[in-house]
Amino acid sequence: MASNGTSEEFRLDPRLAQDTVQVTDFPLCRVLLMRNADYPWFILVPRLAAVTELHRLAAPDLARLMEESRVLATAMDAAFAPKALNVAKLGNVVPQLHLHHVARFPGDAAWPGPVWGRPAGALHDHASAKAMIDRLLGHLATDPEIAE
Repeated sequence: MASNGTSEEFRLDPRLAQDTVQVTDFPLCRVLLMRNADYPWFILVPRLAAVTELHRLAAPDLARLMEESRVLATAMDAAFAPKALNVAKLGNVVPQLHLHHVARFPGDAAWPGPVWGRPAGALHDHASAKAMIDRLLGHLATDPEIAE
């Protein structure tokens, strides 16, 4: 799979596990949906053990992560048609390497400010999470870049 580790070594940070719903796995990354229903908000987490920073990835893993981010962002753009698509790596609260992908719209709960640190106005229930995931997956299903 990846040069820095194997999926057997990968453990999702407990905070990410608590705050998200699993969507699918790309060749390198696990795709998660944030439970915060205020925005279409997905997260990519490389399935590598103990990786916290982009610059610590081997070049092939970094290239794969960037490609998977592009694929996710493209699918989000098609599925949700946002005004802006914010992609960010923070890691201040959860050190495990992960990239946030947040579709933004004028009038959303934080517009035009950042989503970081804002409490969720609503959380996805099972039905709304499934609808959001299905909407995204409909645009990922035909993308050859997610195949190994």
